[in-house]
Formats: sequence, C-alpha cells, structure tokens
Amino acid sequence: MAEINGIQVPFKPIVTREQFPSRGIEKASRTFDSIFKEELEKLKFSNHARKRLESRNIEFSNEEMSRLNTAYETAKQKGAKDSLIVLDETALIINIPNKTVVTALPMDKGSENIFTNIDSVVFAK
Repeated sequence: MAEINGIQVPFKPIVTREQFPSRGIEKASRTFDSIFKEELEKLKFSNHARKRLESRNIEFSNEEMSRLNTAYETAKQKGAKDSLIVLDETALIINIPNKTVVTALPMDKGSENIFTNIDSVVFAK
C-alpha cells in the first residue's frame, strides 16, 4: 500500500511529492487568501435587502457600486453606525460596522419618506 502523510491508502498516487513542488501550493494559498480578504472587504447585502432589490427591480452597475462603496467609506470614517445612503434615486440603509446593506428602496416608493434608527445620511456622488 502507498502512504500519504503517514497514512496508508489503498491506491497509488499519480503524482509523487517530488513531482508536486510545495511552492505551487503556497502560491495557490496566497491567491486564495488575497481573494478571501478581498471578498471580506466588499459590502454585503442582507437577505431582506436582496429581496427588496429584486422585487423593486433595482440593479447597480459597477460604477454605482463603486460610488456606494465610497459613500460607505465616508460614513465609516465619520464614525456612523447605521447610515442612510442616497445613490441617485435609491435609498439604502447600511449597518456600517457589519458592512451590510439592510434594505433598499426607490426614493419615490417611501410611504412617508421617513427613515428611522439612522445616525447619518450620505449622498453618493
């Protein structure tokens, strides 16, 4: 029987350790780490926000997402916790510490245009 990392396996490995350089594994894990960190840095959308965006046919282009991220960073730098971010004709409530969009709605759909439980407003440029 063949042995892999000290464990007997009932098959013969196709590639030996010598044929599989460790630096390839390290390079791949660094790539994974960078991708993982990059994904953690992005704004998240709660299930509620996703449903609202879908039901209201709201989609964001790459340019709009960039503006939204810039507005988020501005609110974060000012110490905001729950912020209303106005992006063109869309209002989004974002929990700043969790980097999570809580809800979104077109400005003309607000029943009374009253937003509660926020501590800041940012207009995305």
